[in-house]
Amino acid sequence: MSILAYDVKDGVAYLTIQSPPANALSSTLLFELEEKLKQVEADKSVKAIVLKGEGRFFSAGADIKEFTSFQDSSDSKSLAQKGQQLFNKIEHFPIPVIAAIHGAALGGGLELAMACHIRIVTKSAKLGLPELTLGIIPGFAGTQRLPQHVGNAKAYEMILSGEPISGEEAYHFGLANRVVEEDELYTETSKLAKKIAEKSKPSIQHIMNLVPYAKTDLFDRGLEAEANAFKEVFGSQDAKEGIQAFLEKRKPNFIDK
Repeated sequence: MSILAYDVKDGVAYLTIQSPPANALSSTLLFELEEKLKQVEADKSVKAIVLKGEGRFFSAGADIKEFTSFQDSSDSKSLAQKGQQLFNKIEHFPIPVIAAIHGAALGGGLELAMACHIRIVTKSAKLGLPELTLGIIPGFAGTQRLPQHVGNAKAYEMILSGEPISGEEAYHFGLANRVVEEDELYTETSKLAKKIAEKSKPSIQHIMNLVPYAKTDLFDRGLEAEANAFKEVFGSQDAKEGIQAFLEKRKPNFIDK
């Protein structure tokens, strides 16, 4: 059974993550997302995409259980690079992607949302990068995209503390385009997507191609540095302890090694 539902209506493709309870970003989900993007791109009628999560969350993060299957740290670098490449594809996609965020967008879930072009959040949603509480670091470009939205100072605070911010705070700091009530999320997101879909597709695609020029070449260098750092940190004793503590629902005992 597919964990990413796909539906097209009025020129808008709706992609819904269906992987309860956390809608975790497993390698299976990442693969399905890449395949669905190919399907969307081949459908000439689609002019906008809405990405949302079913159930309690948009996505509460990466599949931590999957981390325990890694044989060595090179597996972790490969995972980071695959996620980075897919999220880069989303960011440079010729069709705008709107993330409809409720419940939580944490870790990889927030990194996915930041790769989207527009974010609409509910007031009570929680957005954050809690990787350091597990003894690891963000690996899907979180260290590179978050500062672009909230500035360096807030990015340092969010990543180093691991504490999430609310949907209202996300809007205040520039991480979200709009903040809405819980029951308005999909109505408002669909309304915006349909407004975009009313435009001419060639003009939409030119805009999607032009805006990324504003990003510097340092971003690509930052991605490579993040992947290497993710590999190095993932091989540490503290990473093993942090992941095990998360799975056992206890506080980790870090030894700074």
